Amino acid sequence: MRAFAQLLDSLIYTRSRNAKLKLIGDYLRATPDPDRGWALAALTGELDLPGVKPAQIRALIEERVDPVLFRLSRDYVGDTAETVALLWPDPVTPPVDEPLGVAAVVDRLAHLSRSDAPAVLAAMLDRMTPEERYALLKMATGGMRIGISARLAKQALADAFGIDVEAVEEVWHGIDAPYAALFDWAEGRGDQPTAADVPVFRPFMLAHPLEDVRVDLADYAAEWKWDGIRVQIVHVKGETRLYSRTGDDVTGSFPDVAAAFAEPGVVDGELLVKGEAQGGEAASFNALQQRLGRKVVSAKMLVDYPAFVRLYDILFDEEEDLRALPWSERRVRLEAFVPRLDPQRFDLSQVIEAEDFTALEAIRSGARDAAIEGMMLKRRDSPYVAGRRTGLWYKWKRDPLTADCVMMYAQRGNGRRSSWYSDYTFGCWSEEGELLPVGKAYSGITDEELKMLDGFVRRNTVGRFGPVREVEKTLVLEIAFDSIHESRRHKSGVAMRFPRIARIRTDKPAAEADRVETLKRMIA
Repeated sequence: MRAFAQLLDSLIYTRSRNAKLKLIGDYLRATPDPDRGWALAALTGELDLPGVKPAQIRALIEERVDPVLFRLSRDYVGDTAETVALLWPDPVTPPVDEPLGVAAVVDRLAHLSRSDAPAVLAAMLDRMTPEERYALLKMATGGMRIGISARLAKQALADAFGIDVEAVEEVWHGIDAPYAALFDWAEGRGDQPTAADVPVFRPFMLAHPLEDVRVDLADYAAEWKWDGIRVQIVHVKGETRLYSRTGDDVTGSFPDVAAAFAEPGVVDGELLVKGEAQGGEAASFNALQQRLGRKVVSAKMLVDYPAFVRLYDILFDEEEDLRALPWSERRVRLEAFVPRLDPQRFDLSQVIEAEDFTALEAIRSGARDAAIEGMMLKRRDSPYVAGRRTGLWYKWKRDPLTADCVMMYAQRGNGRRSSWYSDYTFGCWSEEGELLPVGKAYSGITDEELKMLDGFVRRNTVGRFGPVREVEKTLVLEIAFDSIHESRRHKSGVAMRFPRIARIRTDKPAAEADRVETLKRMIA
């Protein structure tokens, strides 16, 4: 753990991307298997130790340190792992055991029940330095927050051993940690892993926001942007998997879709639930959420929320890789592929016909009335490439809804914002004149506005509930949000999707903020 702890410590204080790549690469070259494989899994967010939960860690430290001191320290530091690592008392009798390795820690914690985990974790922490404790706790809870993306860690692996990062991405989800086959290939002891025999994930092609760009429809095709989640469906040698945009395997949540896809190939589309909201064909995102994240889906849920996929693109037709073809040719191949699929589970995203960009703007103006998220603009000669490439694909979302809401509560942020009250709960007025919470937001404001809101919270606190402060109900925030839905979990009966602060309305009295009934009329 010492080498991994030193790596994390160095990464936290390193700002240069190239320097971070070198630090990770040096660690991977110098560290033996399987330690480096488990460390790479931790850096890429692929390590799961379900026996250890944050509540257990808090309980352990509060048994050893005054709970008030811990909470005040956590509030100041802004990170639980760092706070516990620094406050954890050294044992009365120093341990004489050999230092723990990353693989030994993972092996021990991965096979623990939740009841056994606290005692084992405490014994490990007793044997470690503060730096090692921090590394252990970050691994155990799965939240690194050290400025390293999964892509950067994979790039570091590729750079360190002189292999192609796209080839690493291609087979990443088909190889389990600690990635023995990957390191065998990287160091010349084995063949390059191949995606021919397993349904692996390929990185998605993504779009830039359109903003002020205007495009020529002779060069770009337009499609509707539906309000679901992007999925990639892969079928290889009788096995089908569904992957989310981040590469998470969501097959278990949508077994009905997986069972209906039996054609060898790889397609890209939008996962939706049937209903009447979006153009009379698909239900709102709120309906889709009923199935997201579920490991087991009941028969009733399969009936109540039947899923289907609207297909956007095709990456492979059987074993033929189509990604290098221009979009226009892939579209022809997709149109020929879709009729081979179950029409109850798969359909084709239609191309929007318009004479010019002005006419397309007029068509887009009806997106909200049809409960559609917006449009996608795709360059007709674009290949299917990973990530966001300038000028190839654009997303043109519908204009957001807005509401004037009153700030009710505030909470300290995490990481860079841990010293500021930067997470705000806001509400609107009920018919009875009661202020009811309708959402929470922490984005959309500048650093100067953050300082202003933080000062308001500190000057106008009227109550405290743990880390949350209740404030005077006098400040109005204009909130922008993509859509609003009915919610039985909230007293107001509504929940916003993607709320963010559009501006601070110091000019508007709180009594003139919007009413809950106004929000309910916005429900699609």
